[in-house]
Formats: sequence, C-alpha cells, structure tokens
Amino acid sequence: MSETSAVVIGASGGIGGALVCRLEAAGDHAVVHALSRSGTGLDLEDEASIAAAAARIAEGPPPALVIVATGVLHGAHSPERTYRALTAEHLMRDYRLNAIGPALVAKHLLPLMPRESRGVFAALSARVGSIGDNRLGGWHAYRASKAALNMLIRNLAIEHGRTHKAGIVVGLHPGTVATDLSAPFQAGVAPEKLFTPEHSAAALLSVVNGLAPADSGGVFAWDGQRIAA
Repeated sequence: MSETSAVVIGASGGIGGALVCRLEAAGDHAVVHALSRSGTGLDLEDEASIAAAAARIAEGPPPALVIVATGVLHGAHSPERTYRALTAEHLMRDYRLNAIGPALVAKHLLPLMPRESRGVFAALSARVGSIGDNRLGGWHAYRASKAALNMLIRNLAIEHGRTHKAGIVVGLHPGTVATDLSAPFQAGVAPEKLFTPEHSAAALLSVVNGLAPADSGGVFAWDGQRIAA
C-alpha cells in the first residue's frame, strides 16, 4: 500500500459508489475519501464546501487519484430535442454541475497531488460532449456543458503538467450505465451495452491504470479508446 490517498467525488451515486468499493478492496491507497453532497456535504455548487473538503484531505496522505464521478442530465429539465426548448436556466444548471463544479474541484485538489510521482485527476465526461463526433444534435445543455468540461480538462492538463511532470488530467466516458442519470433513456439501449455500475467502475479504473503523462488532456472511453474533441 502506498502512502497516498484516493478521492471520489460523487460517492453516493452508482458509479461513484462502485469506484469507492473497488478502490477500498484493492487497498492501493492508505485512505479512500468518499465525498458527496448527501454524505459529507461537498456540494459542487458551493466552492466553500469544496475548499473545506480539500483542507481535510490535505491533513492526510497526498491524493494520487481524484475522480469526479458526478453529472446531471435530467430532473427538473429534460434534454432538449430542439433549440426551441433552450432556456437560460437549463443551460446554467448543466454548466454549473457538469463543468464549473469539476473545475472548482480541480482548483482545490490539483495542488495537493504528488509533484514527483504519478497522479491522476479524472472527471466523468461523455461521448456526446465531443464536437467532432456530434452527428445528431439535440441535448444542447448537456452536450455543451460536457464540451466545456473537455476544454477545461485540456487547459488543466497543460497547466498542471508544468509543475507535475508525471501528472495526468483526463476525462472519462463510462458508457451507458444503469444509474438514475440514464434511467429515462435505457429502453433503447441494447442489453450488452447497458453496463452495471460495477462493470463500468472496473473498466474505468483499468483505463486509469493504463494512462501515461502523454495522455493528459484527453478524453477516454471505458474501453480505453480516445474520444475526439
């Protein structure tokens, strides 16, 4: 066991919870911080709560792995099928939770990561956030917020790499996972393409374990394939 910690933001969710279980079972880190709004009070829309969590993490082993396993797709707002359904409220909600929140987590946790050894900061993105891969349109707020996240990941990777030569900052696409986020959209998904949280978590950690500093700034699917920007 190394004298490092792992951090999972969104540990109360399906993928986040499965990631925590796998990391704890593997025993590669001295501490696994399982953080969520409902469990520990970390709210991605409240920077003070993120800063407070970072201060607690800083008291222990440095985080060699940080995964932001959060995201919003529906709820009070459903994905738009047309630009006629666009609203500022919907756009702002998705940007706050899918892009701004992970960026603020990076602001407070990247400085805590090891400078001389490998460390990975990853945030759950989505294939639909790829501009180059977009053939269908729609889902404006979700697509745009994930595209913004992907740009932030690229920016963070460039800056982080200047001081942390072995550091890696990436986005991860978990596939379609049987969680609350995808629940309204699972009917048309082939059974073999609808993953359990446990399957997705195992695949994502396998991808993370295979990353090198040269991969920093990219977005990778659950099967290790790089997704176009």
